[in-house]
Amino acid sequence: MKKLFIITGEYSGDIHASFVVKALKELDNELIIEGIGGENLQKEGVKLFSDHKKMASAGLSPSILINHILLGKRVVDYVTKEFKPDAVLLIDYGGFNLRIAKFIKKAGIKVLYYIPPQVWASRKGRINKIKQNIDEVLCIFPFEKKLYESYGIKVHYCGHPLVSQLPEKANKDEFFEKHGFDKNKKLVSLFPGSRVFELKYLMNVFIKSAQYLQKKHPDLQFCISHAPNLPDDIYNKYLKNSDLKVIKGENQALLSVSDALILASGTVALEACLYQTPMIIAYRGPWFFYFIYLLVRCIKRVSLPNIIADKLIVPEIIQGSVNVQRISYEIEKLLYDAEYRENNIRELGDVKDLLSDKVSSKEAAKELYKALYY
Repeated sequence: MKKLFIITGEYSGDIHASFVVKALKELDNELIIEGIGGENLQKEGVKLFSDHKKMASAGLSPSILINHILLGKRVVDYVTKEFKPDAVLLIDYGGFNLRIAKFIKKAGIKVLYYIPPQVWASRKGRINKIKQNIDEVLCIFPFEKKLYESYGIKVHYCGHPLVSQLPEKANKDEFFEKHGFDKNKKLVSLFPGSRVFELKYLMNVFIKSAQYLQKKHPDLQFCISHAPNLPDDIYNKYLKNSDLKVIKGENQALLSVSDALILASGTVALEACLYQTPMIIAYRGPWFFYFIYLLVRCIKRVSLPNIIADKLIVPEIIQGSVNVQRISYEIEKLLYDAEYRENNIRELGDVKDLLSDKVSSKEAAKELYKALYY
């Protein structure tokens, strides 16, 4: 029987990995699979070597770095000396996974990378590590295939997992009734991020923008999306002077029924794009980290729809430009300039078409199966 080891580093990777395992078991139900993950991989029958929650802390503190180093050593020892799989599948989480890949590759074990590091966005030097230590890249963006091929790296374009995993649009009338929205008003939803520092830098300006627009346009109503991974008290401290409705744990439904969105950057922009909901990106953080970002970035666009389309579709308001006036102007344009809005929705649809209709997890599973048996 063939053996596979999977390494994920956070919740999203665990979800993507579980879909790949499900598809892989349709091809080989006797495959032995172990790895680092969470409850989604466990539900698919994967034996966990470690829970990825031990890896999910972000930062540069000595304790976090030491924990990663110690876990990495344990993983390498177990994979290369005890479990000895026929292949290892790395998913996202580039910093940890690329360090591990070097040692696994040296042990003569095949290494595949699904959802590889976004070397096209920053730290392009990582592509040399990928060339040295990864047998095959299973990429999710169409432009990545050409990039990896130009470096002589074996690559297979799987399509983006969101295309097949994203739920259908919610019923707008039912959603509005459930949450007490006025069906005769337009809904603008705020997504200030899922990290504490993002709320610190974005929540207040998002709320002030909503209050300004609501006062100016009586036909508008607003809602804040509460990221399910953050506790209520983190959000509540920003809501003392606001009567805006807050909805927790229904991100995708909210994205699909809104008339416009004010978003922090991230995967949420791609989800909104797939629903063809007009949006703006507003993002800022500590100036020190922004200057570092300017030094390491490889492209000037920040939102995935714009990167995929290779042109500006979604307005991007970054760092010092993030203010109530700029946010309000862009939202008004998306809501009240009919021609602009129609063109924006059409271009978001074009991005969706570029991502293809491939079922990403099944494509990845097919390539894994080949690596295991050939």
